[in-house]
Amino acid sequence: METPAPATAPTRGARMPRAQREEQILAVAEAVFAERGYQATTMEEVADRVGVTKPLIYGYFGSKDGLLSACVDRARAQLREATVSAWDAMPGDAPLEAVFESGIRAFFDFIDEHASAFALIQQEGAVAASTSRDIERIRTQQSAVVAEALGRVPGLTALPAGLLEGYAEVVIGACERVAVWRLGRPEVTAGDATALVMAGVWHGIGSLAVNDPAAGEPRSLAGRVRPAGS
Repeated sequence: METPAPATAPTRGARMPRAQREEQILAVAEAVFAERGYQATTMEEVADRVGVTKPLIYGYFGSKDGLLSACVDRARAQLREATVSAWDAMPGDAPLEAVFESGIRAFFDFIDEHASAFALIQQEGAVAASTSRDIERIRTQQSAVVAEALGRVPGLTALPAGLLEGYAEVVIGACERVAVWRLGRPEVTAGDATALVMAGVWHGIGSLAVNDPAAGEPRSLAGRVRPAGS
């Protein structure tokens, strides 16, 4: 897994819209948190790298805890977008297994792109207590996305929502634990990790995803997995 290159800073005082500036600050802050760790990171260093004043960052995020929380929230939105985009890219007649696999691969590709930050947030004692709740929101979000996707699969539509949520938790738990396991094993690629999760969880879920004889549904997931509002 590659460590993200440090973000470059513009000339101090360069003006830009607030939304663009916030995105820039968060990108730099993620890199600094990953390099230094939560405790050693200072708002002054983040400000220097971005090329803005420290009061401006405090004005945007309130505190270092708030800045880290915003970084995690940004990653949460990006991960959801990566997952849904992977499903959207699949052809409408794609086999269930291929579409399911694309979502798993999107997760591991995303983790590789944010490898250092992912390693940091796994150190529960190194982050603020409020950020631990934000990290749990990522798990909850991804579980909900997967559960909704599974609920649209022929053969699974009649299953109770609680059972679908349970299957989703199995998928998310497997992905996260394999991602943690990979931290000390750089030889394990995103493709390897995807294959491992698929081998472990697809047989059980895939055995339920059968054609619906009454509806004559094809064995395809593409077009049915997109979460509402995506």
